Amino acid sequence: MIKLDLSGDRRHFVHEGKPFFYLADTVWSAFTNITLEEWVYYLDYRRSQGFNVLQINLLQQWDASGSDLDIKPFAVNPDGSFDFHALNEAYFARAQQMVQMAVDRGFVPALVLLWCNYIPDTWAGQLREEKKMPLEAVEPYVRYAASLFSKFHPIYVISGDTDFPSERAKEYYRTALSIVKEISRECLTTLHIQGRLVELPEVFVNDPDLDFYMYQSGHNSEFQHMSYEMALDFYNKPVTRPVLNAEPCYEMMGYSRRVYGRYTRYDVRKAAWQSLLSGAAAGITYGAHGIWSWHKKGKRFGVTGEGFDAPYDWATALKFEGAWDYGFAKWLFEIYDLAGLQPWDIVMNDTREIRAAATPGYEKAAIYVPVNTVLKLNADLTDYEITVFELENRRVAKAPPLSLQDNMTVIDMHPFEGDVLFIAVHK
Repeated sequence: MIKLDLSGDRRHFVHEGKPFFYLADTVWSAFTNITLEEWVYYLDYRRSQGFNVLQINLLQQWDASGSDLDIKPFAVNPDGSFDFHALNEAYFARAQQMVQMAVDRGFVPALVLLWCNYIPDTWAGQLREEKKMPLEAVEPYVRYAASLFSKFHPIYVISGDTDFPSERAKEYYRTALSIVKEISRECLTTLHIQGRLVELPEVFVNDPDLDFYMYQSGHNSEFQHMSYEMALDFYNKPVTRPVLNAEPCYEMMGYSRRVYGRYTRYDVRKAAWQSLLSGAAAGITYGAHGIWSWHKKGKRFGVTGEGFDAPYDWATALKFEGAWDYGFAKWLFEIYDLAGLQPWDIVMNDTREIRAAATPGYEKAAIYVPVNTVLKLNADLTDYEITVFELENRRVAKAPPLSLQDNMTVIDMHPFEGDVLFIAVHK
């Protein structure tokens, strides 16, 4: 069983003293939508791809696809609302069984305690007419959840897709965070916050019970640059913690706000590498449109607010090629021992899309180039051995010729047509 901790510099995760690259899949709707037979197939397939974390909503996901499984986390009132004071033990026993199956296969569960639609005043709380969880129900629910799941050493994701619009909303999350740490001091904690939100309230930035930062660059086609902008912002927060993009654009997800178009394998790969090389080097989360909501053909799908296009069925979405690209990113981090990468502002090209990072002693560097060009770097890399990884087909080549001009390294165009990663190792 994996038990995560933080590195001494609080920039990445470790397990048994060794760097741990957090590679998660987004499967928010697992406990309400997935049969045990499907779960086994899913777990074995994702494990083969190198995934080691699963992000799951402990409660019913508000925008899950329709399911034949009629199992709810709470008793249901005659009007269809939840009785938040009546926990359904059968639901949580089944969830516990599914977590045990995942842990047995080497996964770390990252369990969301309070998705924002359950909390008053939040953006989703205002869109949904459903009854909200009373504040006095938070403590018994969190204590019960911790009593069941803490033996698996999960990550507790205190919030789900939330903003912090009021003191009342913040009180829900402060309560849950303090209770989790009171009961399960050794379990790591974080907040999954609303897309493109970087203004984390000071009460959480300064809270010693919060272990790392999650952000989501999200699914809005106008703001994909936030994958690296937000990484830099969280990396430079006054309290140092590991940073990761926990929700970049999902593969084949329709653009949010009902804009026509879908994110391709290239788009999600680009978001991953731009995040990883801009301060969010602790790991990355993948998402496939059809997996997170666990969609089956013929079942309903509709999302209030965001309005994403229809998902693929889960069996098709599971095989999207981009998941292998994310596994390849993890492999490169592990093979080259890139834990602790820090942003390196050396790119002289007239774009912010090319991202660079280096290990703390500059023994190694990584540069992501999404579109081929002559690369200009404000650093002397003549004493580095440079390898080029073409990411679409995962081909490898020696670096093209480079020269030093006025203390600026100039690297000729590489031989590939797609996006590449340069890895430079000091000789």
